[in-house]
Amino acid sequence: MLQKTQGIALSYIRYRETSIIARIYTEEFGLQSYLVNSVRTARSKNNKIALFQPLTLLDMVVYNKPDRDLHRLSEMKTSHPFQSLPFEVTKSTIAMFVTEFLNKVLKEEANNPTLFRFLVNSVLFLENAHSNYENFHLAFLLKLSFFLGFGPESAREFENQLRENSYPFLPDNEMETALNIMLRQPLGTPIKLSRSARNELLDALVAYYQIHIDSIGEVKSLPVLREVLG
Repeated sequence: MLQKTQGIALSYIRYRETSIIARIYTEEFGLQSYLVNSVRTARSKNNKIALFQPLTLLDMVVYNKPDRDLHRLSEMKTSHPFQSLPFEVTKSTIAMFVTEFLNKVLKEEANNPTLFRFLVNSVLFLENAHSNYENFHLAFLLKLSFFLGFGPESAREFENQLRENSYPFLPDNEMETALNIMLRQPLGTPIKLSRSARNELLDALVAYYQIHIDSIGEVKSLPVLREVLG
């Protein structure tokens, strides 16, 4: 049966000569994999492969069967065509990092409309922001941790959890203030952080996730993110 849902493109792999298998976090069905035919050919209309670039927001009509791991897409279009996110180096690098993390932490589970709306609003903020987004990835990871069940209530709790797991994190006043702002204020709230403090906090956040989720492993986009935001 055909059903409508919104989705956020996370990644895809090539399948046979012209198709892909796309991994999409959907509003109605949670994380799903979809077989998409004939999108990797010169004859493909409207360059549909672009619809599956990281964090693209989609309106979809799908064939969804609960007993299957792989579903089919009937129709798809982007609900918010990007004007900046794929084209500005800083934003696209942040998007690459965020997408890698989402691929690691989102599981095949029932729908979570609150989490889905948070992700959509976060993507739209990054797309539309003209300033104050250099710390987006840090605030995003902190806020995402609450949806995953291990969000810290304060900078001090964050610090204590890291220490209890033998991670040497000693934030100064600047970093502790930044952490508390990120925890309590909306995305995009101006935060003063030096380059070294931003990198130190980024490493601490990755370690924090690794403490709580065994499958995090190596984050391949981390070195590129550090270099671009340096």
